This record gives sequence, structure tokens and C-alpha cells, in this order.
Amino acid sequence: MSEAVVTLAARKKIVRARAGEITLPKIVGFAFGDGGVDASGNPIMPTSEQAVLGHELLRKGIDGYIMLSDTQCRYECTLSTGELADEDISEIAVYDEDGDLIAIKTFRPKGKDGDMEMLFQIDDIF
Repeated sequence: MSEAVVTLAARKKIVRARAGEITLPKIVGFAFGDGGVDASGNPIMPTSEQAVLGHELLRKGIDGYIMLSDTQCRYECTLSTGELADEDISEIAVYDEDGDLIAIKTFRPKGKDGDMEMLFQIDDIF
């Protein structure tokens, strides 16, 4: 079972943007890591207070996004061949223009072979 959370940093920015104090920074990339599971391989529930992944391996810009509805946006990022080859990815996050993690998702390890691409998606739903 995978686990996901919107970070406190994201929620603070949303409240301040709604009040007109700031402009909400846009989502620009994904962070990938291998620290999202415990010693038994079970996903660790991320907390809203988290500002970093358990063990970040790579940050990469998003491929793009798809507006699925008026209240749902899907962000996508592809790891190309050679990127994170032979790594077991167990956590991802989207980050904004400020570099802050906005949402974190953990899951059972996904092995990444060097001769394949992997597409990751995170939905932003209101």
C-alpha cells in the first residue's frame, strides 16, 4: 500500500496565496528517493512536517501536466534510460519553484533497470 501527504509548507503557501500575501509558486519538478520504506520493505507514512525525502537520489523537472477536471491536475515525470539505473525507488515528491516539497508519496520499492523508462504521476486533487 502506498502512502501520500500534502506538506505543511504547501498548506502554508496556499493559505497565504488565498489571502493575497503571496503568489503561489508553480510545481516544477519531481524528487525521487529510496528511503520511503522500513527495514521490512513496508512504506513509511510521510508526515506533513517533512521538508525532505528519507533519502533523495535525484530531482528532475516535470514533463508536463494534464488538467483532468476543474479540481484535479496530474503532474508527470519520466525517468529515462540510464537515470537511477539499478536503484529501488520507494518515494517521490513534487516540488515548487522555491524548491519546497509540496506532496510526498511512499510505496513499495520499484526497481529501475538501466534500459527502460519509468513514468511517474502525482495527482493534485481539490
